[in-house]
Amino acid sequence: MRLDVLTIFPEYLDPLNVSLVGKARARGQLQVHVHDLREWTHDRHNTVDDTPYGGGPGMVMKTGPWGDALDSVLADGYETGSHGPVLVVPTPSGRPFTQELAVELSERPWLVFTPARYEGIDRRVVDEYATRMPVYEVSIGDYVLAGGEAAVLVVTEAVARLLPGVLGNAESHRDDSFAPGAMANLLEGPVYTKPPRWRDRGIPDVLLSGHHGKIARWRRDEALRRTTANRPDLIERCDPAAFDKKDREMLSILGWQPGPDGRFGRRPDTVEE
Repeated sequence: MRLDVLTIFPEYLDPLNVSLVGKARARGQLQVHVHDLREWTHDRHNTVDDTPYGGGPGMVMKTGPWGDALDSVLADGYETGSHGPVLVVPTPSGRPFTQELAVELSERPWLVFTPARYEGIDRRVVDEYATRMPVYEVSIGDYVLAGGEAAVLVVTEAVARLLPGVLGNAESHRDDSFAPGAMANLLEGPVYTKPPRWRDRGIPDVLLSGHHGKIARWRRDEALRRTTANRPDLIERCDPAAFDKKDREMLSILGWQPGPDGRFGRRPDTVEE
């Protein structure tokens, strides 16, 4: 996979040289090119922004540097169709970035990121390149950052770990929280490792039992417990068919019941006023 990032702060992307992403780059599994947007400016101040039409606070990133930069980057091996690039635009107004979307992006051979600053990029830039390639406008959460570079790091790590050979264990990501089809989209439960006792705290006996069926059930129950506590919306949205008899028993213990449509919701007597 190839990644290109256009930014006015190239140093912000230095973490792409470390950890799993850095190792994937060193092994040639991932090509990463970080470009300084100011190299495509044409004034002595390397200006990339201007005041917004219609007035209002803040500045807007200009069409010229972005258009010239994207044309230059895309000219280096541009292809159309499924083997061509996709444009990834980090923005609070984009679609939520999910594990499902990470999987979708991991199947593309070339991602071009356009992290913006200030009030964002002149809309004409996105509209122009949407006529040439797929565009993904993505948001990593319901909050606003100073710029999109942090979002690029998040998306890149989520995508890169899905590439074949990047994780040491190819099965590691299959039971991730939010993995499509994994654990009915439940959050992962708690995990433990050696030593078996630390500061007078032990680990659940079942994990030492060697009984794989009981361990699997315990993990499932803990996933249900954590999800109902931290992300009840995931339970509410889940297809009822994803829950087996034991799941339903645990959900009942946790204060949940199926509604008229079969989907689970909290019992009225367990909802806080």
